[in-house]
Amino acid sequence: MRWFGWSALSALALSGCDLGVEDERVGGIDNIRLINAGDDPANWITHGGTYSEQRFSPLDQVNRDNVGELGLAWFADMDTARGQEATPLVMDGKLYVTSAWSKVFAFDAATGEPLWSYDPQVPGETGVKACCDVVNRGLAAWGENLFLGTLDGRLIALDRDTGEVAWEKVTVDQSQSYTVTGAPRVIDGKVLIGNGGAEFGVRGYIAAYDALDGEELWRFYTVPGEPDEKDPEYLKAAAETWNGDFWKLGGGGTVWDSMAYDPELDLLYIGVGNGSPWNRAYRSPGGGDNLYLSSIVAIRPETGEYVWHYQTTPGETWDYTATQHIVLADIEIDGRERQVLMQAPKNGFFYVLDRATGEFISAEPYIPLNWATGVDDDGRPIENPETRIDQTGEPALVMPGPLGGHNWHPMAYHPGENLVYIPAFEAAMLYVPQANWKPDPARGFNIGFDMGAGDLPPDLGFRQEVGATVKGRLLAWDPVNQEARWTVEHPGAWNGGLLATGGGLVFQGTQEASFNAYDASNGERLWSFDAQTGVVAPPIAYTVNGEQYVAVLAGWGGALALASDGGIIAKDGAVRNISRLLVFKLGSTAQLPPAPELAKAPLDPPPSRADAATIEVGRAAYARYCSVCHAPGAVGSTVLPDLRRSGALENRMAWQQIVHDGALSGNGMASFEGSLSPEQIEAIRAYVIKRANEDKAMEAELAKQRVARR
Repeated sequence: MRWFGWSALSALALSGCDLGVEDERVGGIDNIRLINAGDDPANWITHGGTYSEQRFSPLDQVNRDNVGELGLAWFADMDTARGQEATPLVMDGKLYVTSAWSKVFAFDAATGEPLWSYDPQVPGETGVKACCDVVNRGLAAWGENLFLGTLDGRLIALDRDTGEVAWEKVTVDQSQSYTVTGAPRVIDGKVLIGNGGAEFGVRGYIAAYDALDGEELWRFYTVPGEPDEKDPEYLKAAAETWNGDFWKLGGGGTVWDSMAYDPELDLLYIGVGNGSPWNRAYRSPGGGDNLYLSSIVAIRPETGEYVWHYQTTPGETWDYTATQHIVLADIEIDGRERQVLMQAPKNGFFYVLDRATGEFISAEPYIPLNWATGVDDDGRPIENPETRIDQTGEPALVMPGPLGGHNWHPMAYHPGENLVYIPAFEAAMLYVPQANWKPDPARGFNIGFDMGAGDLPPDLGFRQEVGATVKGRLLAWDPVNQEARWTVEHPGAWNGGLLATGGGLVFQGTQEASFNAYDASNGERLWSFDAQTGVVAPPIAYTVNGEQYVAVLAGWGGALALASDGGIIAKDGAVRNISRLLVFKLGSTAQLPPAPELAKAPLDPPPSRADAATIEVGRAAYARYCSVCHAPGAVGSTVLPDLRRSGALENRMAWQQIVHDGALSGNGMASFEGSLSPEQIEAIRAYVIKRANEDKAMEAELAKQRVARR
């Protein structure tokens, strides 16, 4: 199994040093170090470990035989109780990690001694622009600087030794609902960053900035804009696949996470997101493939020139992004070695493509799905017409739902096993087209579907049945035979990203608050640690002074955490957030402090006295404007305030001051003035009161059942 060919080998020769012989290399990050990151396992200097994004560490000091001796070496508490999704970087004995609200922390990688921290002071009201929590997935490095993308759309260069700001650049139109949650990458002194916001009506792009001063060097739009003869050819070609005045709605196609780079081919691969709005009937009346939504696109990092694309979901209408983790590898298929790109996007198919040309090689479902029955010889999905809701206009229960068969959580590839490890997810959704939908450029989900139509009724048994259909699993996927070699079933669904190692191990955290090591060959669980909180971030491995460490950021949050009650959907009880960096080493015996009790205020709402018409107005408004943060059906989460238990629920004036006037904007609860009238806001209160009374009765029944089980 080769790496990336002659260019990487040439760079290694030119470097004049044997990477990996020493644990620490002093000096800045440059092309040589990045191209040869796989030969420097002591450090973790780019988001996916290497440009190939395999998330494979060849370190084998911790292995199948001794992983049971792994213990906690040190930990560090984060200062935010929100979702934690970052991959740490390790360079020259120092560890750098981001947390929620785009904060940065630096530690001694061996001892955990804090070195510095940086808070970009993201305005709290930015939180309403984020579809899936105020998370951040990590940093990039070049020279002596680190690069941070902030939730409010800034790109910031920080001195690696001090945390001082070297420069700062606004990368988005901050008057629109753009956000940045993904980790930047750096190629030859160019810092690459995309953005999010397709649920709110923006036009996606990725841009390159000069690492020295932040000057924008090029911008690559993923969907066409308003018709303009000056558009490049790739956008003119894309415009032929759209209909109507699509540009007025933004179009979507944000590049909010995945990137990979092949230095031999000099190709940057980006994953493109969903349409804006989701419902193609509104976005592109009359249909069309809507390029380059839900596509993998190859471009030249020097210029941003388009090279090729492959669209995983033509005419996407289900939020089937292709922004999921992209992995590059060289594998033998049909008797010859192929340079491949692999991805398990939201739509449920695992794709293998030729990364030089974009040629389709194979695709098979990695989870159960019903929106398509397979793919044809050209790799185009064979759709189930009953689920094409933008054409039928009728509701449909579709698998997978908008959280996908695999979300942002990174996969890992083990070259020795030739397996891709997928944190897979199984959950359907009832898609109900929203009649007479109109965009709101200020607030709320602009998706063209009724987000509240599939709310679970206040029936404990039915909710538990639905909860049982939401599944998570760890799949060891054979990309040649397109089948699972082994599977680990998880009780919870929203499980962590992955790391594979030369010690024959796969590390993954779970929703059930465990951090585990599995045998990479058969899935046997060999070690487990009680993390006290859900772990969704991916681990890394590194060494300091010849000793191997494994690190992972823990802290429950993200899309599913905001969308579920953490009790019934989670099945085994509510999942708390305790945001911490956990670092492990053989023979260590550090202990976490006792986990605090997860206390909930009792459900004690005022009586529900509003008429049915008012409550229906409130239900519809809540679904569009509130459910993304406070959960569909007002079931509440353990990450953000449960509105059923809000102290403002019984006070009309206090409710108006918060929702209309923005009294809590500093905490992330921005004003909805201009999007919601005082009457609509009062109707939302009436709806939440009704839901709180329903669930109070249901929780009482649940308590009886728990007592009976004892």
